[in-house]
Amino acid sequence: MESVGTPEDDPSNALAPGRIGAAFVAVLGLAAAAPIVTAVTVLPSALAGGAGSLLPLAFAAVAVVLLLFCTGYAAMTRRAPSAGAAYAYVARGLGRPAGLTAAWLAVAGYQAIQFGLYVITGVAAAPLLRSWSGVAVPWWAVAAACWAFVVLCGTMRVEIAAGVLALLAGAEAAVLAVLTAVNVVKPYAGRVTTESITIGDPAAVDRPMLGLLLAVGVLAFAGFETTGTYAEEALRPRRSTGLAGFGAVVLIVLLLGGLSWSMIVAAGPGSIAGRAGGHGTELVFALAAERTDPWAVTLARAVFFVGVLAGLLALHHAIARYLYAMGREQVLPGVLGRTGRRTGAPRTASLTQSLVAGAALAGAWAAGADPGPGTARWLIVGGALSILVLYVLTSLAALLHLNRNPGVEGAWTRFLAPVLSTVSLTSIAYLAFRDLPGLLDLPAGYALVRAVPGALAGCLLLGLCHAAVLRARNPVVYAGIGLGGAAVVITPQPPAEPEPPRIPRQRTPGAHRPERVELSRRSPGPE
Repeated sequence: MESVGTPEDDPSNALAPGRIGAAFVAVLGLAAAAPIVTAVTVLPSALAGGAGSLLPLAFAAVAVVLLLFCTGYAAMTRRAPSAGAAYAYVARGLGRPAGLTAAWLAVAGYQAIQFGLYVITGVAAAPLLRSWSGVAVPWWAVAAACWAFVVLCGTMRVEIAAGVLALLAGAEAAVLAVLTAVNVVKPYAGRVTTESITIGDPAAVDRPMLGLLLAVGVLAFAGFETTGTYAEEALRPRRSTGLAGFGAVVLIVLLLGGLSWSMIVAAGPGSIAGRAGGHGTELVFALAAERTDPWAVTLARAVFFVGVLAGLLALHHAIARYLYAMGREQVLPGVLGRTGRRTGAPRTASLTQSLVAGAALAGAWAAGADPGPGTARWLIVGGALSILVLYVLTSLAALLHLNRNPGVEGAWTRFLAPVLSTVSLTSIAYLAFRDLPGLLDLPAGYALVRAVPGALAGCLLLGLCHAAVLRARNPVVYAGIGLGGAAVVITPQPPAEPEPPRIPRQRTPGAHRPERVELSRRSPGPE
């Protein structure tokens, strides 16, 4: 008999329970999505391309789809709260190989987005440092300072880390809300027109543009689903993270949808495309400079940097918990499944993630790389596409698992919402890959464009090969995939005893001629 022990067998393997509530978890999801990064780097290019009023409407439509996704996601969390989140849910719904594939998609996607944010730190800090000290600081120096901050906060107790992120993300949300209000209070030509939010002629809508905007909208939300990784540390493990997922989606759509609409109001529906093309990533700050004092613009730039830092830290925590979940189940080296005795945080997984990020930054510095906004966009979009594929797998897994093992959920939670979200997310994923050059702002056929689907195919192959190796070499560990470290006992069945040789029954004389047998029974015989 072989078994894998439960987390309770070794206290060093358990995350600290009951540390954070739904509000803090929602803030962690908001920080991971980094809406201010989308506002500065994505909204201007979309508006310059002629999106206009379609942009806020696209955010609203995507929010509806993701709320449908959250319905099944929350139901799976109630069934099996796990730090592995989508890894555990996909393993239960689509099988262990798919679960490992989901885990590698999540880790690779979050890591790519984090690398992109490290690149953006230099871009975000450059104007501030130049205005304050007159010194041009290289990007790698700013990234190294941010990396040290993430290392320090990554091993803290989760409630302290959540408090730090609440301050950073709170400042980010407050600035976005103030910028939105300022744009609306001082609109173009002194009035807000219906053209800023309505579509004049629906038949004239550019269909490829609409599909591209839906893809951009989903990618802008990437990171909110990290709320599920805190289920084991939440006050109510089966409810808090599910509610937090809904809350994070609502916050993000209000911030991004509201800001994109207010930018159209501030610049004017007819001139927003030209102004966005002229200012580029400075559009948000240029509109603010026309309506506020210079110190307010400087504060907005500082909070942009703060939002990037919050995204780095929130993604670090998500990656660490995925590594912890895989280490606890011994899918990865078991040392990753250990937590700090005083903090209850996944200390080893956190330090491992920090080492990986630090090695990548050191390699880029040693190679003399000077990445700019284009590199950051490629990394962030590529990582977000990986998370979009993860959404599709998770939604499909929820649909299959909830209906294969029906519980207290109603038809809406168990069937209708997962079906609608699966179909919608699959359609948006198709649109995203179809318009990949536009998302990356690179020419079709470019090597970096082909590299993104190649990397996703690599994650798929890695997950399947990983599962095959575990199944062949360690079937006990393979059997425990997605179970959160719960005990798995495999008792070998004794070999079946061979059946004794069958001896043919003796035939009754005359049985092949029933009429003779009957006659013999009636005959009285000789007296």
